[in-house]
Amino acid sequence: MEFNELGIKALQDGEYEKAIEAFMKAAEAEPDNPVGYINLGNVFASAGDIERAERFFQKAITLDEHAGSALYGLGNLYFTNERFEEAAKLYEKAIRAGLDEADAYFMLGKCLRNTDNSKLALPYFQRAAELAPSDLEIRLSFGILLAEMELFKQAQEEFTFILDNDADNADAHYNLGVLYAVSTDRKDDALHHLEQAFTIEPEHTQARYIFDMIKIGEQS
Repeated sequence: MEFNELGIKALQDGEYEKAIEAFMKAAEAEPDNPVGYINLGNVFASAGDIERAERFFQKAITLDEHAGSALYGLGNLYFTNERFEEAAKLYEKAIRAGLDEADAYFMLGKCLRNTDNSKLALPYFQRAAELAPSDLEIRLSFGILLAEMELFKQAQEEFTFILDNDADNADAHYNLGVLYAVSTDRKDDALHHLEQAFTIEPEHTQARYIFDMIKIGEQS
């Protein structure tokens, strides 16, 4: 079994020190192969050692500028540190390098949204949802963005899909309740979903606040 395989097995067994040792040996044995450096970057990123993770991802990219996994991993480091513009460029490069995966599109969309480029983010959220239709986190973010852009019918479809698959999703109840409150005359449905949100998640104060505001409006 070669060193990268040994490292992956050690990771699966929760033996991080052995994994690092194996990946280090892999990088030493094949210094021009980016795989060992990518694996080291991933290990140190998961351990929260940002400095060393960044160094190994950058080494891998130096060896292969089209190493999608290295570009994606470095993008994640920058996203975590709110370096959204830099992260967006890396995710875009990863996708262009062939990393046609939902998470890459999703993270690129999140970066664009965090830099006030919601319109540009929309197609990336949509692509992520197409690639991972059962990922409820992606579908929720996509629905929220659709609602913010006043594409209410499409947003409703996303929130409804989530609740069809997870009836206790407080965030989906909340967002569907808000959507009904602002875009339709379905105030009873809005109240129902808002109440579900703060019943499932008692600390969901915003859901309770909007629920109370609608109730007050009905009484006035």
